[in-house]
Parts: sequence; C-alpha cells; structure tokens
Amino acid sequence: MNGQPISGKSARRRGVRLGALATGALLLVLTACGGDPAKDDAGSGGTAGGQKTGAPDNAASQAVVTVLPKDGADSVATSGALKVTAEQGKLTTVTVADSKGSAVEGKISADGASWEPLAHLSGGTQYKVHAIAKDAEGRESAKDTTFTTLVPKNTFIGHYTPEAGTTVGVGMPVSINFTRGITDPEAVEKAIKVTAEPAVEIEGHWFGNDRLDFRPEEYWKAGTKVTVELNLDGVEGRPGVYGKQKKTYSFTIGRRQVSTVDASAKTMKVERDGQIIKTLPITAGAPSTTTYNGQMVISEKYKVTRMNGATVGFGGEYDIKDVPHAMRLSTSGTFVHGNYWAPKSTFGSQNVSHGCVGLSDTRGAGDSSTPAAWFFDRSIIGDVVIVKNSKDKEIKPENGLNGWNLSWSEWTA
Repeated sequence: MNGQPISGKSARRRGVRLGALATGALLLVLTACGGDPAKDDAGSGGTAGGQKTGAPDNAASQAVVTVLPKDGADSVATSGALKVTAEQGKLTTVTVADSKGSAVEGKISADGASWEPLAHLSGGTQYKVHAIAKDAEGRESAKDTTFTTLVPKNTFIGHYTPEAGTTVGVGMPVSINFTRGITDPEAVEKAIKVTAEPAVEIEGHWFGNDRLDFRPEEYWKAGTKVTVELNLDGVEGRPGVYGKQKKTYSFTIGRRQVSTVDASAKTMKVERDGQIIKTLPITAGAPSTTTYNGQMVISEKYKVTRMNGATVGFGGEYDIKDVPHAMRLSTSGTFVHGNYWAPKSTFGSQNVSHGCVGLSDTRGAGDSSTPAAWFFDRSIIGDVVIVKNSKDKEIKPENGLNGWNLSWSEWTA
C-alpha cells in the first residue's frame, strides 16, 4: 500500500471510530432481534415487567374423581354399591377388574359425570378401579382404589339341562331349576344369557319361582350351536341369598326329528328333516286313562326301566320291572316305550295303555328289529313327539320340557 505510514495517534483515533461503528451495528442487531419490550409484553397479554398472568402449564387438574365404595372397603354389596363420578370434569376412562383380570362391563354417562356397572359383581371378590377424568383445560386427574365384595352366607345354584357338549333334538329348551325359590326373577334372568349360531331371538319364561326355561319362537334349526352363560355368582335371588355359579357352556342341535302320534288312528309318523321315514303302529291310553294331547319333548332315555303305577297315581294297577326302550315325555309319567306284554295285534288297533304311547317290543330290549327298538335307536334327547286326536286335555307346558304348548305371546308375556 502506498502513502505515508500512520502515526500512533492517528491509529488510535481510527480504532476508536471502528469500535464505535461495530458497537452501533451490534445494537442494531440486538434491537432487531429483541424488538420493543413494552410492545412485546402488551402484545402477549403480559405486564410491562414481563410477568404472565395466565395459569402455568403444569397446574393441577380441576377434575375430581370419586369412587364408591371407598378404597379398602370390605363386605361390599354385589349390586348398587359401585359408582364412579367426576366433578369439574368428565370421565374419559374407567376400568374395573377382579384379581384374575376379568373386566366388569360398565358405561360412562352421556355427560361424562358418572360411570356405573352394567351387571352385578361376584361375591367374595377383590376388585381394582382405575378412573381418569379431564377438566375443561384438558388436564387429567386419576384415581385408583381397591375393594372386596361380601362373602354370602346363603347361596343358590341352577341345575341345567341339556348338558354341556351334547347333541340334542330341535325341541330341546334350556331349562334351569334353582335350588332356592327366586323372589327377584328379573335380576336372575338378567344374569343368564342364551345365544345361538345362526342367530335367533331367544326368550326366557318362568314356571313358578324356581324354574326358568329359554327357547326360540319355533323349534331350533338343525345344526344350531347354542351357548349358555350363567353369571349367577353374586346375584341376590332372594333377600340374603346369592348365586354362586359362573359357567359358560354350549350344546348342538342335531337333525330335525318330529314324530306325530294320532291316538285315533293309532299310528306314529316319524318325520326326519321334512320327510316321513316311518309309520309305526302304536297303542295309546285306554278310554279311562287317555294320553295327553300336545307337543312333548323327550327328556330321558332308558333301555330298560321299572314302571310302578303307585308312583304316578295308579296304585297297584301295574309294576313292571323291565319296561324296554323307554323315553320320558312328561314329569308326571308319560313315556313312549316298548311293550312286550300285549299281543302284537293290539298295536294299530286298540288303545290299552295307562296314558303312555306303546310300541311292540320283546322282553329284555335285545331285539333291534322291533318297532320300539327302531324308534329308540333313532331318537335323541330333545326330539319332539306330538300327540293329537286323543280324548284328553293338552299337556301343561311345565309338565316336562313342554313349553312349546305356549304361544310366543304367552311365552314372552
């Protein structure tokens, strides 16, 4: 570079000017990035000192979750005691499960203020409750509690038919007989669920206070799978008496067989899947001991059994120790059975029984060629036997598994 060298004094002046320029540039940069503090505070709702007046992001939720019964409660009622509520917020999650992890189904109300179970709880069981609610700002509040239900001193169960895993006829209802008389049938019936594949409407009907049957409007379709859920554990069936049964089982409907007995013509036509496969000569009840009319369902089968008239109101009129191929149609003693003591000419020509439907047979049930053996071998529990044209009344629906004698409107009333 040409020119005279700069003296020390001149150099110092130039350095001061350069420093001043640099400082001014820095102030401009800082001012451009930071802006006007007063304007910034005013624009964000703050004060001139820069302090914010809104709630901090980590403020506690205003929602308050309450669980009844209280944490650690014991001997809690199985119905009506469990409830979860939220104040100043809405429930978003409620889970209740027993010690095995089985969940209790429940529902949060439309306004989110409460949750209640949709079914009763089991007796003598510990439950854990986990509930979450949100306040208006979306902040969550949670509560976890544990309680144990009462241990019942008095209990009942239901003896059911048909048995699990069996294949039965199209007329077979689900029939449950309770060991104690039920005074709250609605609670008990609500705890029992009967479903079918393919689906069909199924309704229950009470016979007295200790028997509940379920069936569809028409006979089951062949091949249907029926599932029964007994959730009776914890149900208060009568004051102070609780169910202790929790079981799910299934059974299958086999082929369709409906047999029609004409007491006047003295025949029985056996219909299988819509086709008459056999017409058998029979003997029905004698004029003084006629056979019930109506739809009846085979409920028991015995290759050989004893029949004593004294057990069904006929005194000592008969006591046959080896009646072959017997199938029960009523609780009161109506059977379809083999008869070896009447002449073969009786069948198809005379009605001579004490109310049963008789088929020709041999003693000992050892001849598979007889009409009685043929019918026995081709019948299963749940098959339907219809009796018509008998000079007797229609069988009562509770006399055996014979609810089909009620119309659908009577059944569901």
